[in-house]
Amino acid sequence: MAGKKEFFQGIGKIPYEGKASRNPLAFKYYDKDKVVAGKSMADHFRFATAYWHSFCGNGSDPFGMATRPMPWLSSGDVMQRARDKADAAFEFMSKIGMSFYCFHDFDLVEEGDTIVESEQRLHEIASYLLEKQEETGIKPLWGTANLFSHPRYMNGAATNPDFAVVSHAGLQVKNALDVTIKLGGQHYVFWGGREGYMSLLNTDMKRELDHLAAFLHAAMDYGRSQGFTGWFFIEPKPMEPSKHQYDFDAATSLHFIQSYGLEADFKLNIEVNHATLAQHTFQHELQVAANAGALGSIDANRGDYQNGWDTDQFPNNVYEMTEAMMVLLKAGGLQGGGINFDAKLRRNSTDVEDLFYAHIGGMDVFARALLAAEAILNDSAYAALFTSRYASFDSGQGLLFEKGELGLTDLYALAKTGGEPAIRSGRQELIENIINQYL
Repeated sequence: MAGKKEFFQGIGKIPYEGKASRNPLAFKYYDKDKVVAGKSMADHFRFATAYWHSFCGNGSDPFGMATRPMPWLSSGDVMQRARDKADAAFEFMSKIGMSFYCFHDFDLVEEGDTIVESEQRLHEIASYLLEKQEETGIKPLWGTANLFSHPRYMNGAATNPDFAVVSHAGLQVKNALDVTIKLGGQHYVFWGGREGYMSLLNTDMKRELDHLAAFLHAAMDYGRSQGFTGWFFIEPKPMEPSKHQYDFDAATSLHFIQSYGLEADFKLNIEVNHATLAQHTFQHELQVAANAGALGSIDANRGDYQNGWDTDQFPNNVYEMTEAMMVLLKAGGLQGGGINFDAKLRRNSTDVEDLFYAHIGGMDVFARALLAAEAILNDSAYAALFTSRYASFDSGQGLLFEKGELGLTDLYALAKTGGEPAIRSGRQELIENIINQYL
């Protein structure tokens, strides 16, 4: 980065110093080279920075203007702003030790007034980003297209009732895929921000779902024709901005994927705050995806227990994250993806150091939770308690039932001769105490 302006002055490369350290600009638990459950922490997590929140989010909200100084956006020239933003992003990621980033197409550069201008800008900044990647070794975990911000998408993109909008969405996804491929992006994400409805009174749901499936098949076919070998991810969310989104939660998204024959190419990108908006826990959504062999990637953040919207705060709950890491370890890890910090600074966090504090804290929470989860699974009584709860299906008639070899009349006969079943405790409180013991 010789000759480039330093945007995060006075901050060097963030070291690992261990939990005894009192240095706020050091990792206490995240040691990228530490081996846990057979893999380094870096390989378990494959952490990524969200380009949109970290380098585009200025602290504005519906009730107030921007609060966060962003000197990389000060130029009066649109392409210089994009290059400065890239310089700031790669400086930050290099200093914090991030190997990946995630982006929407128009996070990288502002959309132009015409299709031709937008394409030119996008491919020009992609060439610059490729230079930054070659310089640092940092690359995209995944790319995507913003199909929700522009007014043209107010009624959806792939599910829009106007075919002209659907075709424009196709153009935008093609360009975003081209840039993702050019930059060596490992995967591609679809988040259906407005793929849903505000009212069923004017919505042909079946037709819109058919259109969405046709659109995803077309995108997948194009990507494969261009040599893209990564996974396509769908990111579930129940609502906001739409009243009801078609990718409501993991189970709904999996049903869609399987119903339309997309399972060979599509997996899920699970976001914490989207899980809670769907009235699920994060670990529930991870488990649903893992059960289907579709646990592809994670967007890391958290909501606020008192607010019913997507607050996108950085993760800080070690207990909840430990439960999630237990699911992850038992599932054998993520299938291709990584952990993207789809989280933003609070509106009143305005110092240059705050972006570092936020990511350090989030990365340490994941690392601390991973260490605890491995110990719980390997060293505590938890695994035996879990296994013993289902022991009646491991042999005898229970095993025959699992294999599908018992009919309803067989169950009837066994119940008549077996007597009243014993009451068996689930020992939830004991298990919760075990988890607390390892934190």
